Amino acid sequence: MISHEPNRQSRIGARVPPEVLRTLHQAADLTGATLNQFLVQAALKEARSVIEREQRLQLSRRDAERLLELLENPPPPNQALTDAQTRYQGLKRDADSAFDWQP
Repeated sequence: MISHEPNRQSRIGARVPPEVLRTLHQAADLTGATLNQFLVQAALKEARSVIEREQRLQLSRRDAERLLELLENPPPPNQALTDAQTRYQGLKRDADSAFDWQP
């Protein structure tokens, strides 16, 4: 994901057909906002909606029930998980003893 972090206020430009510009001006006038204010508020509202929708985990009722069941009653670890845990414990033990500084 590309990060867009301006260090000061930035300008956004868009080219639109005349009929789109007229519609945007009309909507801005009806809300009592400048065109710039209207565009920023509308774009920000849509951006927040997109971000929320994309960050939300949506499960069907069946999938949600299955997830809760697995959280409450997890299956026993398989061999790959047991092996990974053994490797991790060994690496952790080695890392803890690798630097044995005595003052």
